Amino acid sequence: MIKTIKTGGSILAVVGASLLLQGCIVGAVVGTAGAIVGGAAQATGAVVGAGVDAVTTSDEETKARREREQRAEEREQRRCEQRRSQGRDC
Repeated sequence: MIKTIKTGGSILAVVGASLLLQGCIVGAVVGTAGAIVGGAAQATGAVVGAGVDAVTTSDEETKARREREQRAEEREQRRCEQRRSQGRDC
């Protein structure tokens, strides 16, 4: 009788542990799949965001470009004035 109880308890413990482990395995698989899907979504979002940034120009970028162009034009005008003062053509 005691041997039957021990055997039954052992079988119950093994079955219970295997059920718990199955839950861990399923949880790990689901967690991994979620991480893969989430990572892919983030990567896709980053690519789309980079594409939008490449197409659009912010106000700051436009202002900086205009300032660079204006400085280049002023620099060219100064060089031209220096050449004229030396008797050369621009």
